[in-house]
Amino acid sequence: MPIVAQSTETADWVSRFADDVIEESERRAPGKPVVVASGLSPSGPIHLGNLREVMTPHLVADEIRRRGHEVRHLISWDDYDRYRKVPAGVTGVDESWAEHIGKPLTSVPAPKGSEHANWAEHFKAAMVTSLAELGVEFDGISQTEQYTSGVYREQILHAMRHRGDIDAILAQYRTKPKAAKKQQKPVDEAELEAEEGSGAASEDDGSSGSAGYFPYKPYCGNCEKDLTTVTAYDDDSTELTYACTACGFSETVRLSEFNRGKLVWKVDWPMRWAYEGVIFEPSGVDHSSPGSSFQVGGQIVGIFGGKQPIGPMYAFVGISGMAKMSSSRGGVPTPADALQIMEPQLLRWLYARRRPNQSFKIAFDQEIQRLYDEWDKLAAKVADSSALPGDVAAYTRAVGTAAAQLPRTPRPLPYRTLASVADITAGHQDQALRILSELDPANPLGSLDEARPRYDKAEAWINTHVPADQRTIVREEPDTDLLKSLDEPSRQSVGLLLDGLGDHWSLDGLTHLVYGVPKVQAGFSADATPKELPPEIKTAQRSFFALLYHLLVGRDTGPRLPTLLLAVGQERVRALLGQ
Repeated sequence: MPIVAQSTETADWVSRFADDVIEESERRAPGKPVVVASGLSPSGPIHLGNLREVMTPHLVADEIRRRGHEVRHLISWDDYDRYRKVPAGVTGVDESWAEHIGKPLTSVPAPKGSEHANWAEHFKAAMVTSLAELGVEFDGISQTEQYTSGVYREQILHAMRHRGDIDAILAQYRTKPKAAKKQQKPVDEAELEAEEGSGAASEDDGSSGSAGYFPYKPYCGNCEKDLTTVTAYDDDSTELTYACTACGFSETVRLSEFNRGKLVWKVDWPMRWAYEGVIFEPSGVDHSSPGSSFQVGGQIVGIFGGKQPIGPMYAFVGISGMAKMSSSRGGVPTPADALQIMEPQLLRWLYARRRPNQSFKIAFDQEIQRLYDEWDKLAAKVADSSALPGDVAAYTRAVGTAAAQLPRTPRPLPYRTLASVADITAGHQDQALRILSELDPANPLGSLDEARPRYDKAEAWINTHVPADQRTIVREEPDTDLLKSLDEPSRQSVGLLLDGLGDHWSLDGLTHLVYGVPKVQAGFSADATPKELPPEIKTAQRSFFALLYHLLVGRDTGPRLPTLLLAVGQERVRALLGQ
């Protein structure tokens, strides 16, 4: 399914960025692959907000590939960053990990029970697995490997020679600006948090003491921590002396041979833009505010002979009402968590359909059913060519990449139906197959595999995100007291349902039947439309549904009644309804 390659008024945001990136790449580096970049810090669980850092350039890179251009999507693993704090909620980690604060992430032990060599590799591995399922192609770069192998040696020496120039740029932002006047329009919590966290004050931009400013931070040769201060440096010999405030260790090294340290973040990032020739890299709201990394980096990159990438500011991703997520905290949903309950196509679509500066939420609650309904309606519109061009583009980007289509469910039955069936059958796959095969008797499901992986995702959602008190438990025996207490109209409505079961035993048939009983009771045709009916029919339908739920599951509500009836089975329905 082609995507319009050229930017037009109806083109989607991905196409527009691809136009700009290709043009800029041809201007800066003609004949070379287009370079887009992402940066991820494996300091804890890499969450769904971090995923936008990857999906935004991935979608643009994929569009560029579709147009026949060679492109590299770099993911810099910031695994040489310092371990800042012990994340809450990470299994296998306790407060004893606090002794590692200040060390490189690759020098911190992995959580207990992990098969991985260190902290960074543990959290990186989960993300790599999720990116593979999402169809994201990338070139991974370990910053630990880059720094400790001396790849950036010339860039480090260059930064030290030009430390005065770097310091002058940073000095413009070190005084946090006064708070802006109160905004007239309300802003959400995420925006407020981003504004509060902006500015150089919240980020270490290098040590400045009696010996002057230095944009380089050594890791201590004794305790491995970065709680060090450079006390002397000679540009000619590159001899550098530092002292560690954590353990008191001090040494003099030759920086032209020393590989145990890194440039501070606000210098490191623009250095890499120049070194890799990055044309496109987005940044979060917290990196885009005045005085923060992206803005300052746009000036510092010139010191390294490079240019700032084209980079949209991307908004935060919320989770069922949560505001900004932080990867330093445990317990925030990750891509792996989302992929447990939704197909990769749906997750890709959520990122593809919104411009980077638009916030959105990923549902782990009942809202996921509505999202799936919306997705299935879009798929139908794309199939019959009635979808708008922008929606077609987002759909196409969701279901596959320039390389291949993502594996899909052969029979994508409604997610809410699959969830209801999984709920009612409680893991009994033979029962699930029986129910699903009766949804459409003219085209029965031959195997649960036809409904996978969507069925498995819906079952996982039921098992992990629906509280026990909201699960559906079908009565073992009829509620004889309730049946005896029914008035004549109620008994009549139950009788009409029982009389029609045999002739309407399919999803569509039972839907027609349960909505039709109150209409027939009121003297209307079962086929009458809402416009032809008085408002009280809706009230009668709600009362009838509540009665059936009480008789079948002992509650006021439950799964959609047609699905519930199919799940319970015709014989058991008759028994529970007193026949």
